[in-house]
Amino acid sequence: MFPINTNQEHIGRRAFLKATLATAAGTAVMNWGGLFSSQSIAQEAARQNKRCILLWMNGGASQIDTFDMKPGQITGGPFRPIQTNLTGAQVCEYLPLMARQMDKLAVIRSMRTGSPDHPDGIYHMHTCYKMNERMPHPEMGAMIAKYCGNPDADLPSFIRMGSTGNAGAGYLGPRYEPFHIDRNGRLPTFTEPYATPQVQQRRGELLNFVEQQHAQNHRAEPYESHRTSELRALRLMRARQIFNTQNEWPSASQRYGNTEFGRGCFMARKLVEAGVPFVEVGQENYDSHADNFVCHKANMNVLDPAWSALLNDLQERSLLQNTLVVWMGEVGRTPYINNRAGRDHFIRAWTTVLAGGGIRGGQVYGSTDADGREVLENPVSEGDLFATIYSALGINPRVRHYVGTRPIWATPEGSRPVRTLLG
Repeated sequence: MFPINTNQEHIGRRAFLKATLATAAGTAVMNWGGLFSSQSIAQEAARQNKRCILLWMNGGASQIDTFDMKPGQITGGPFRPIQTNLTGAQVCEYLPLMARQMDKLAVIRSMRTGSPDHPDGIYHMHTCYKMNERMPHPEMGAMIAKYCGNPDADLPSFIRMGSTGNAGAGYLGPRYEPFHIDRNGRLPTFTEPYATPQVQQRRGELLNFVEQQHAQNHRAEPYESHRTSELRALRLMRARQIFNTQNEWPSASQRYGNTEFGRGCFMARKLVEAGVPFVEVGQENYDSHADNFVCHKANMNVLDPAWSALLNDLQERSLLQNTLVVWMGEVGRTPYINNRAGRDHFIRAWTTVLAGGGIRGGQVYGSTDADGREVLENPVSEGDLFATIYSALGINPRVRHYVGTRPIWATPEGSRPVRTLLG
């Protein structure tokens, strides 16, 4: 049973004070994460050393041209299916390397979601909540950063390569905002140090003193956000060498493919190996309202070596068992082919793929009808997918947070993890 607050607690000064906590520096911050009710969950998830890499197919990849092919049907298109190393399972001919990885994958062919356009779909598939909800919900990356990250680490807990995502940390607060780097994994040029370590240390000490003095009388969220950003930047400077792949990339590019996305996947492997709990790598140009097959062939020629090399590297380093790799976009694409040889947005029956940490590979979950127009069995919603991801990572999918005194849950009411997919 959750305690019921009185009316006075909802509107009074006491309620505001209950929703804050003091930091070691003497500042007060909002209890965005519901620390008192979820601290044990965070400690347990961090202890398990779970990690997650999101491969985001921006614009929405076609399920019928990748993992749910319909050969011989009017909706099937020109691509041919090939056999995989999982009996009875086929994928597109332009994913030959991933066909050899099928025993690691859990393919969900029965996604049925609720947001058909790009901004709301991106928000929905990053947070599992609709964009029109009044509360700013955190992205998956922020949630995983909170529960699987180390708050004392020099590296950020949520790193994004590319321009996807439009929600950020939401009610979890500035500590869990994504850190953006170039799509190829390189740090921005402004991160180059312009002072000696000794000078930088003195400046940091002075800044910390000024911030502490300022915080005694200024406790608003924007001030805390500024202080958090400053501290993150200073800590990142100590760990920036991890982003240098100059010596490693020439060899790795032969496996990952010499592309921005390939380099991003290689950097994602390095970052989770260094302890970063969540990394998102984006691949663009899947919004194929015209020339769908040209777009998808080009994209899969980039995707196939990068994704397969990532899984192989994680397995060879004994990281795959604790690292969940998620492949998805904001929407699927229509079974029918329009008059521009394109496929439009489609949310009634499409595909996502999971592999690695906490997921039992070598299975296909759910199915669609002969033309791919409807889910035949086991529909999966945004909330169900997120509940499955969080469960695989040791996070309670119904963990409760507070914004002030208002309770908010990590996944919507009625969301259930797909137990068949969990290892």
